[in-house]
Amino acid sequence: MPLLFIIVVLILAGCSFAPSVQHDESIQRAEARIALGVGYINKGDMTKARENLQLAYEHAPNYYRSQLSLAHYFELVGEPDSAQHLYQSALTQHPNNGDVLNNYGTFLCKQEQYTQADDYFHQAIAQPSYFLTAASYENAALCAMKAGNTLQASDYLKRALDYEPKRARSILTLAKLEIESGELDTAQMRLTQFHNWYGTQAVSLKLLMKLEQKAGNAVQAKQYQERLNDFH
Repeated sequence: MPLLFIIVVLILAGCSFAPSVQHDESIQRAEARIALGVGYINKGDMTKARENLQLAYEHAPNYYRSQLSLAHYFELVGEPDSAQHLYQSALTQHPNNGDVLNNYGTFLCKQEQYTQADDYFHQAIAQPSYFLTAASYENAALCAMKAGNTLQASDYLKRALDYEPKRARSILTLAKLEIESGELDTAQMRLTQFHNWYGTQAVSLKLLMKLEQKAGNAVQAKQYQERLNDFH
């Protein structure tokens, strides 16, 4: 299962600037360009993505979403120094913005700066106006897994599910860790609950197959393998 981080730059959140007509217009123009830029990223057209995200930044250079969007672009194209510069600017201007803290944490984790990343995830979670707590706990868990700390990852995933019990990736990732650690009954119940909420998925069937293999139930594991083959 790939370790995917939750990037909250695409989630609309309230800004902390003093209101003005000029400011509102700048933000609106920036948001329009961000939407276009993200669309081009999704299509794989990085040239047009850069053009639009750069324009978003020029429209509103102090707006945290302009900064985060362009920083994320630089991450994607392998320019970490440029991304770092933008993240640092965003942190200087918006030190208590949970989105900025969370996204910088994901960046640091990708740079294998695990301890620092964990600190920024916790800073994001601690912000009173930040409501994506489950996402940041999940990101912290994925980063802990990347660092080889599966016990901490399990704790973070449980905290993510405390805040958002139906969070699919957290359920599946935690079930995977429980299978690997031999907590088979707990993983079984977790995957059954997942199926009740989301139906049968290829990834959950694969986990159930691994669970039965771990338990030494070759016949049941083969049945899940056959279902997985049919699923494709």
